[in-house]
Amino acid sequence: MEYKIAVVEGDGIGPEIIASAIAVMDAVGAKHNHKFEYDFVPAGGNSIDKYGVPLTDEALERCLRSDSVLLGAVGGPKWDTLPGHLRPERALLGIRKELGLFANIRPAKLNPVLKSACPLKDEIASRGFDMVIVRELTGGMYYGERGRRQGKGGEEAFDTECYSEAEIERIARVAFDIAAKRSKRVISVDKANVLESSRLWREVVHRAAKDYPEIAVSDMLVDNAAMQLIKNPAQFDVVVTSNMFGDILSDEASQITGSIGLLPSASLGEGTRGMYEPIHGSAPDIAGKDLANPIATILSVAMMFRLSFNLDKEADEIEAAVDAVLNAGYRTRDILDNATEPLGCKAMTQKIIEYLTRPLQRT
Repeated sequence: MEYKIAVVEGDGIGPEIIASAIAVMDAVGAKHNHKFEYDFVPAGGNSIDKYGVPLTDEALERCLRSDSVLLGAVGGPKWDTLPGHLRPERALLGIRKELGLFANIRPAKLNPVLKSACPLKDEIASRGFDMVIVRELTGGMYYGERGRRQGKGGEEAFDTECYSEAEIERIARVAFDIAAKRSKRVISVDKANVLESSRLWREVVHRAAKDYPEIAVSDMLVDNAAMQLIKNPAQFDVVVTSNMFGDILSDEASQITGSIGLLPSASLGEGTRGMYEPIHGSAPDIAGKDLANPIATILSVAMMFRLSFNLDKEADEIEAAVDAVLNAGYRTRDILDNATEPLGCKAMTQKIIEYLTRPLQRT
């Protein structure tokens, strides 16, 4: 099979982790006779430096012509003083919107061998957890009306949270479909005690749930959800929530797995094309030092293979190789919980590729 992938290396450690992901894809391609064509697309800070904007029309068109998009990371302090519409992060919002990628899927699982890297108490970490956070991606405050105006106290800034019934229903159905293949439990997170947008969210989620009688649906306020993720993460299976709440909660969930460098994500729409990226940022402080953890980006490739290309076997092999490397005690600096010498980004990638060539069984 042949696939065309738009590759956004991005900023900071982006090029390093993307190089790791491509090395893994090439290894899988050689093993299973697949061909991957890579179209390197400028976006984010590097696009600002070269073209003056975070995403050009031509770059967006190349993403639209791809089978899927693989993204490293964008942003950094170099561009922090730019106005909002010129910030590197606007590239992500533009790609998501124009490709119709309204659902962000973020799995968070505590690997048993990384229990000691988890910052939670041992009795909590010992129970483990395996959840999926389904985040609405193209609505809410990140896309609502915004601006500045003069008020009684001087200049004011405002960002508007707005959701339609259609936006809420379609993300709820994504969560229900995922839950149907897991433990058939969904927790919908909102702030319905304060926000009108959350009250509509709750109404529509429960209305849509009537079409999924086998799914148990419950509600949780976002502040309580943030506390419960620390107190008892094992209670969560599938979580569905808004753009902003999902952004914050999924980062919290990633940290209790041991490192934000472990978690992949998929952004999906109505079709098979998606955008796949690690959930961490560009980490400019370690850029170019071979210190980045490539696992989140490599696992994002596995999600791409499974969700966009229907290559389940290849996805399983990547995930099994990552598990095997971790089970063997290999660590990058961010998850170092033993007496081994930490591996750099390149060395960890090569270890994963080594295990990809072996017959593996998931532990």
